[in-house]
Amino acid sequence: MGPAARGHLAMLLFSALVAGSFPLGAAAANAIAPVALNAVRFALATAIIGAAVLVRGGGGRAALAAPWRYGVLGGVFAIYFVLMFEGLKTAAPVSAAAVFTLTPILTAGFAWLLLRQVTGPWVAAALAIGAAGALWVIFDADPAALRAFDVGRGEAVYFAGCVAHAAYTPLVRRLNRGERALIFTFWTLVAATGLLMAVGAPAIAATDWTALPRAVWIAIGYTAIFATAGTFTLLQYAALRLPAAKVMAYTYLVPAWVALWQIALGQPAPAAGILVGVALTVLALVMLLREVSAAGARG
Repeated sequence: MGPAARGHLAMLLFSALVAGSFPLGAAAANAIAPVALNAVRFALATAIIGAAVLVRGGGGRAALAAPWRYGVLGGVFAIYFVLMFEGLKTAAPVSAAAVFTLTPILTAGFAWLLLRQVTGPWVAAALAIGAAGALWVIFDADPAALRAFDVGRGEAVYFAGCVAHAAYTPLVRRLNRGERALIFTFWTLVAATGLLMAVGAPAIAATDWTALPRAVWIAIGYTAIFATAGTFTLLQYAALRLPAAKVMAYTYLVPAWVALWQIALGQPAPAAGILVGVALTVLALVMLLREVSAAGARG
């Protein structure tokens, strides 16, 4: 299996793990300050990745050349996660996941600005179809709401976070200097944890940690282990093997995964009208994968 194929498999797993954050995060978002929750989950994820670095033989010191790089990347991802949980206070999980699927088209723009990666017409068409499906879900399959551009507060807040997320993937490729994905992930997490601890110190001190409901601890555990440590590593692994727009194309699977997560958690399935938009996002991914296959055949 070649590097590109491994990158695609990494992003398939990434999309499934990210999807779990939405229903679990929505259950916990109103019980704790987003910055406090994320400071703890990032600290736990840093410890997990740090242990993995030690087991794999270290190599972290050599990666400390130009440490400002990790401050940039850690800051960008910390902004994304805090705004995600802030948005989930009011946004429905599937609707928030649809907002997340707007990141590929934003990523294509950042990839051009930072890397001069040009998006071809087929990929651009796929991104447009994915964005249309996302908007259909965000506006609850209501053409009148879409025409009025009646966006909920949670969706708007989360969209701002997704802009930060979109910049992250091309920044990884721009700032990486040959460091292994695990090492790069570790120092990025260290920076993100430090920033969140500093900014969130008042919220952390004000939180009654012994009185938090079980849903919060489940969300912290899942997001730290799977949706932070796991997805950080998978995303950086794939970002070094695939063009940025194609890496983020896998976000189009997230609403479909979220629908499955909700059903698995005993929640009702999304309405049929919403599923039309979800289907469009999946179609966008299929188109992008077809483009990848065609490019491979031409090569």
